[in-house]
Amino acid sequence: MNDVKALKEDRISPLLADNEDLELAGSVSKETIDYLTRKIKCIEKIIENRIALDAQYQNLVTIPGVGKILALTIMLETGPICRFKKVGNYVSYCRKVSSTWTSNGKAKGKGNKKNGNKYLAWAFSEAAELSRRFDGQARAYFNRKASKSNRMVAHNALAHKLAMAAYYIMKDQVPFIPEKLFAS
Repeated sequence: MNDVKALKEDRISPLLADNEDLELAGSVSKETIDYLTRKIKCIEKIIENRIALDAQYQNLVTIPGVGKILALTIMLETGPICRFKKVGNYVSYCRKVSSTWTSNGKAKGKGNKKNGNKYLAWAFSEAAELSRRFDGQARAYFNRKASKSNRMVAHNALAHKLAMAAYYIMKDQVPFIPEKLFAS
């Protein structure tokens, strides 16, 4: 997809010259991607100018898998970090802990799965996926977890770790330190 976005000249038409319909579909898709990319950049620029991007934002961007939009989402949806007394409270608010009720090893009810902030849940899930793809230490952690259970459990464990890291980054006003997060 990034290769298609980077194209400046028309390379689609020659590739699909044998089929008029595919050529038209390809060129329309490329024009749509270009148009939406320009609009997204315009919106991002306006948002960055309107919101005070403090040290908290700059530190959140240092987390692997967290870019401009995810950092803004995390910062704005979290609000003042001091309202969470412990990291567990914050991670629970982000919906990154399981919500099960058990008694004597048996499930008793469903818990409160809808409690917390769905936007933070989405942001940390996206960050986990992006960090797994593009960060070696996050990928190694994910693979270690996936080998012991399954991919979804590993994904959620990585998202949980990133939410914990974000809490301490916002609370202590420090950049991301991978050695602290992926040491174990």
